[in-house]
Parts: sequence; structure tokens; C-alpha cells
Amino acid sequence: MGKPTGFKEYPRELPAKRPVSLRVRDFREVYERFPEDRLKRQAARCMDCGVPFCHSGCPLGNIIPDWNDLVYLNRWRRAIEMLHATNNFPEFTGRICPAPCEEACVLGINEPPVTIEQIERTIVERAFEAGWIKPQPPERRTGKSVAVVGSGPAGLACAQQLNRAGHHVTVLERDDRIGGLLRYGIPDFKLEKWVVERRLELMEQEGVVFRTNVHVGTDYPADRLRSFDAVVLCGGATKPRDLPMPGRDLDGVHFAMEYLTQQNRLVAGDRLPERDSPPITAEGKHVIVIGGGDTGSDCIGTANRQKAKSVTQFEILPTPPDDRPPHQPWPFWPVKLRTSTSHEEGCQQYWSIATTEFLGDGGRVQRIRTIDVEFEAANNGGQPRMKQVAGSEREWPADLVLLAMGFLGPETDGMIGQLGVELDPRGSVKTDESYMTSVPGIFAAGDMRRGQSLVVWAISEGREAARGVDRYLTGHTELPTKGDGDLPRL
Repeated sequence: MGKPTGFKEYPRELPAKRPVSLRVRDFREVYERFPEDRLKRQAARCMDCGVPFCHSGCPLGNIIPDWNDLVYLNRWRRAIEMLHATNNFPEFTGRICPAPCEEACVLGINEPPVTIEQIERTIVERAFEAGWIKPQPPERRTGKSVAVVGSGPAGLACAQQLNRAGHHVTVLERDDRIGGLLRYGIPDFKLEKWVVERRLELMEQEGVVFRTNVHVGTDYPADRLRSFDAVVLCGGATKPRDLPMPGRDLDGVHFAMEYLTQQNRLVAGDRLPERDSPPITAEGKHVIVIGGGDTGSDCIGTANRQKAKSVTQFEILPTPPDDRPPHQPWPFWPVKLRTSTSHEEGCQQYWSIATTEFLGDGGRVQRIRTIDVEFEAANNGGQPRMKQVAGSEREWPADLVLLAMGFLGPETDGMIGQLGVELDPRGSVKTDESYMTSVPGIFAAGDMRRGQSLVVWAISEGREAARGVDRYLTGHTELPTKGDGDLPRL
């Protein structure tokens, strides 16, 4: 490594955040720019560890020690080549990935790990500023056509890889803009949409065709996909987990994605359609978010920016430990207490609490009734059993309730049903090792195949599915697999 003793000399350091009092007034990104000299010191913290477990922590197999070293040595152009070798969209993962690579960092065994995500983001942004990232159209075309259904990170990664292999790729998206959850599910304070647009422009220049407002299985019969030589289903796991309690039908109880999508459209300058009027807003309201994951955190940050009167978050599971629990040793991803920037902006969190009823008058929610729960270990070593704590019932003021309890899998009553692809026991699309479904020529990738997951997993799935499609169409593939370091032409 360029600085073998860097991890002993430099402490972990992250960019400063914009003050809460300022950032809750807009939807711009939270973090400020990090000076280059300080970032190079962070890259120098990467150890000569012998076996870089960060590779195993990253679903993409990013060649992390190499580009850390290149940053320290001021070899930025080679660093972006190394980064792009395994990751199509480091500008996305550098902003919204929870960084499982950092939890697997060898330094993280007994010290704060290397700031891998921040280094990744800075590499790609510096490369864009220098003009090093240019369209990469294929040198030849195969004459084969592929439809990619869904334009989230899995669909975009798959489309870019297949296009670079020379196939004619058309991305079909049911929304009015390309991007999937990147566009409408993630607030701008985490991912400003010009970042997405910048990459989409490059992909269009490379030859990828984007078609919006095409809802396959609804206004676009699934049989029309058979005009393509291959199809890749990347529609995500969009079926939200509901909470069918008394009062669920009251006005003011919404799925998180209804709420987040509307706000993203407003930030983009859209006027909401009549069916969405009036918009779902937290302004002046007592807001309760049910669900303790990233989507719930996004709802909290959005509600604070809409000037909510109060924001409260409920999670049915117990409070996680502050540190890595013994049964999740390094280098595994630990379930521990994590505080997001949205929580810093104002939120009361409650754990081990279950909602039992939504209450209100005049057809609108006004209160929520809950009960505390606790978990007992199962006698047979199975899942812990949950039981309610007698006498712990409470009522809370609630003018807006947002259900952010995750997703159950893909919607199956349209495209999937029409195509007749087989599902696995969890309700996701079943595939073989090449990502092909039970219907020849139809593939699947991302959350639609593996269930609700991370953006980095979606990109990895899209890349691997592209290899399967390319091999199906041509009998072989030269597309790189996970972490093989086949550097792209720049």
C-alpha cells in the first residue's frame, strides 16, 4: 500500500453535514463536499491486510484496496477505471448504499473502518468533473434485441451491460420517468435526481432506448415481449406489507411509497394528477411512521422538511444493541442501532411496540392505539415468539400514518401472471443459475428475483443476469462476472 502506516496515523473522518436548521428547509443532499487532501488520508487508512474481506462484504466484488491505494497515490483516472470495472453506477452506491464493505473491513475488527463509500463517491465525481466518463457505445452490434422491464438499478445495470455487449436494448418503464426507486422511492436529500439524469444521458448516447409510460401486463400485453430475442424482468419487489388492523381504511393512513413518490414528483416540479389531490403532506400534523428501516427513515426526513408538528417512529422488534452482537461476528453484517441523518433532524423512536388499531372521527385518522410486546426464545430453537405485555396499551395523536414495513415481493397479477413464469416459495420470480426463469428466453434480476434488498445487490444482479442473457443469445459471453477486474474502455 502507498501508506502502510496510514491506519495508525489517521482517524476515520467523514464529510461535514449541513446544519439541521438549514437542510430541513430544502431537499438538497445532506453532506458537504470533502476536501481532497483529507480524502487521500482516509484512503491511506486502507491496510495491507493480506486478505481484503471488504471484497466479500461487497455484492459487486469491488476491488476496494486497489482504488484506495490509487487515490492515495493521486492516480484518479486509473481509480475510476478500477471502480467502473465492477460497478456501473458508483455515483449511486456512493450515496445510498449502507456500505456492507465497511462492516467487513479488516481494520474494523478493532478500529473504525475505512470510509470506503465516501472514497468511492469522490472518485466518480472527480472523474465526471474531469470529463473522463464518456459514452461507451459498442464497437459492433449483434442484431439481437433485448427488452428490460423496469428501470431501477438492476434494470439499468443489466441494460448497460447488454448494450455494451452489442445487443439492441430497450428499457420499458411504467412510470413517466426512468429510474425506478432511484427516481421516486429515494428522497432528493439522499440522491438528487440530476445524478440519475447524468447517467441516463450517457446510456442514451451509448444506444440504450428508454420507453416510459409502458406498463407491461396492463396497457402493454406481456405477449408483445415475445417480439424481442430475450426479456429481463427487473420490476422490483413493489408489493408493500400492509397492516390490516381496525381503522386501516381511515383517510390519512398511507403506504410509505405513496407519500415518498408524491414528494419526489413535487421536488421535480410536477403538478400532481387529480387522483392525488390534495397531496399527502405532513405539514402541521402529528406523524407516525410504522417501520424502522431505511424507508421509514426517508419518511421521517421528508416529514421534517414538510414542517410536521411531531414525528414518531414505531418498530415492533426490540432495540438493537449499540455494538456488534456476539452472534454476528466480523466480517458479517451486524444488526445494531444505526441513527440516520433523518433521525438527527427530529424524531422520537419507540421499539418493541405493536399497532393494534387506527382511530378517528369523520372518516379520518386522529389517533393510534398500541401495545408493548416482548419476545421469548422458542423451545425448539426456532424463531422467538412475540407476546403482548398486559396493561401496556397506549394511544398516540396521529394525523398522518405512514406504513414503512417493507415489501412482500413482486406484483403477480399482471405481467408475471401473463408470462406464466414460476415463483419460488417466497413469491419471487424463480430462476436458474443463469438467471433464466421457467420460460426460456425470459430472465429476472434484482428485487423481483431475490426479494427486497440493497441497491448494490440490485446492480450486481443486473450485471450477472446480463451475462446469462448474453450467453443465451450468442452461446458465450465476455461480460465480466463479480469482481473479475475486466477493466472497461474509457
